[in-house]
Amino acid sequence: MKTGILLINLGTPDSPKTADVRKYLTQFLNDPRVIDINPIARFLLVNGIIVPFRAPKSAKLYQAIWTNEGSPLLINSIKQKELLQTSLGSNFVVELGMRYQNPSIESAVKKLKAANVSKIIAIPLYPQYATSSTTSSIEETNRVFKKWKNHPPLSFVNNFFDNEGFINACVEKASKYSLADYDYFIFSYHGLPERQIIKASKEFGNGSCQIGSCCNKITPANRLCYRANCFATTRQLVSRLNIPEGKYETTFQSRLDDKWLKPYSDKVIEELAKQGKKKVLVFSPAFVADCLETIHEIGTEYQEIFTEHGGQKIQLVESLNDSPVFIDALAGMVEKLFSR
Repeated sequence: MKTGILLINLGTPDSPKTADVRKYLTQFLNDPRVIDINPIARFLLVNGIIVPFRAPKSAKLYQAIWTNEGSPLLINSIKQKELLQTSLGSNFVVELGMRYQNPSIESAVKKLKAANVSKIIAIPLYPQYATSSTTSSIEETNRVFKKWKNHPPLSFVNNFFDNEGFINACVEKASKYSLADYDYFIFSYHGLPERQIIKASKEFGNGSCQIGSCCNKITPANRLCYRANCFATTRQLVSRLNIPEGKYETTFQSRLDDKWLKPYSDKVIEELAKQGKKKVLVFSPAFVADCLETIHEIGTEYQEIFTEHGGQKIQLVESLNDSPVFIDALAGMVEKLFSR
């Protein structure tokens, strides 16, 4: 009997055409875990305001990063699936499902069912736990599994922000750059509304989170806190890369208003340029596959901000993508759960 492995990532439009981007945004932003407000207000906001105005603009951004093969996120995710399959061997069946759009989680589960697997290990490919990504993906997977009568045992890797293999893979990616050539280092994570961090603290912890020093170390209460996970990832990478205090900062990107996690990556980039910094190396440890947020937001938009205010070079450390070290890390997570 084979073991099924379900890799889950967030998703991507089927094409950079406005219609497909609109379809993606509609599914994504109507998720109550993503925009966690009154359902009626969410419906009106998303479908009446955000999607109609945002889809054409987002389509242009996707067109800028789209390759001949397709979406970078999907291409890299498929490579990860294929490499993990090779690493694990014929006793495992590895499938990929996207939380939004294609290939869907449901289509991946159907393939695992057809393969007659005896157990399934699901790995949401988000190193740091967040309700808007991890919880949403887990809930969708469980929803799909309810349709499968007498389904095999299902287990999840909740997060892997402190997994040694994951950290090793990030360090290996950074090794292609001479750190001595850079004035400053930024660890930029995807932003979230502060209210979601507070809600998650009540849902998965003891409700004590104050968006402050409580995130400075990992405890049982904040093990599933996104902000605490992000700071912990930065601490480990800084230690491994021997980056001195005062030369780095943890920041958050892609905000929609002023009530999201701070400090904001773009504002920090601007301030560093004004301070006279010329070369900044930016890590994006919340993403294991390059996508719109890394390729365009960091690689293009932040470069423009930095240059406009006197800086010279913003260098993005590529996401893990098809890193053999990362594939080994994923295999290690599978083997750990498989042996239980």
